[in-house]
Amino acid sequence: MRVFVTGGTGHSGSYIVPELLAAGHEVTGLARSDTAAATLSALGAKVHRGDLEDLDGLKEAAANSDGVIHVAHRQDLLPSGGIHAVATAEVPIMLAYGEALAGTGKPLVVAGSIGSPGQGFLGRWATEEDPALPSGDEHKGTLRARNVVETTVVGLAERGVRSSIVRIANIAHGTTDNAGFLPLLIALAKEKGVVGYPGDGANLWNAVHIRDVASLFRLALEKGPAGRYWHAVDDEGIPFREIAEAIGSRLDLPVVSIPVDELVLPGYFGLLANIATQSYPASNLITRRALGWEPTQPRLLADLDNGHYFPAG
Repeated sequence: MRVFVTGGTGHSGSYIVPELLAAGHEVTGLARSDTAAATLSALGAKVHRGDLEDLDGLKEAAANSDGVIHVAHRQDLLPSGGIHAVATAEVPIMLAYGEALAGTGKPLVVAGSIGSPGQGFLGRWATEEDPALPSGDEHKGTLRARNVVETTVVGLAERGVRSSIVRIANIAHGTTDNAGFLPLLIALAKEKGVVGYPGDGANLWNAVHIRDVASLFRLALEKGPAGRYWHAVDDEGIPFREIAEAIGSRLDLPVVSIPVDELVLPGYFGLLANIATQSYPASNLITRRALGWEPTQPRLLADLDNGHYFPAG
């Protein structure tokens, strides 16, 4: 297949592109800069110069492809508008893809978040059959703000697009993870001198190795049915306290409970407070059965032992 990929030089995209090429697909990546273009070329991909604000360019690239994988987002909007602003900017992009691919049955696979469906409020393990819950003003600072993107993409199935969402785990770990939740938690611990966990630390988080994420995107592109959600999770539910203890062991720092108090909790976690307190247990059973996806890379606690999150010195 001729596949158009956005975000091909990012944390997940830099693994997705080689995964597609190794499977025999031809890849064209979106590049905003000369540096990105050179990186894509070095990976073996063709280059489409442009950016996420050029909707006509994105439509043209999508129309000229046999399928699209979209893992890019407007990072420049995060400092001023947060997740809500990023999601709002992404919706017109999804609609542009819809115009280009309508009625073709071609695949559109878009990155989502395992935290966005709102399963922290479900009181049970989330599955791939759980739709993204509606989001409002009260969710602007949470992962649930991205739900408008998920519902837009899945809705394109009604227009003849083989669209699907790959919900990526809260922690997508690997050697290129330098801006995810795990590096943020490690940086917080170094700053505070202790590794904190909220309350009793029993709230469950999930994780996946970024190489396994890449293989799932390929499988969804190749054979995923339309209008579906897939769960890129391997560790389906790790107590937050165990993650904190693993970080504390590597940094040789004390591990402490941060009282779940409206003043104390943000005092430690800052902007992560709303996210750190939630529980995100999620199943991958339907994904594995439907697509034949089987994670093969080290799980989170084993990957922390590999040392790349804690460089010497």
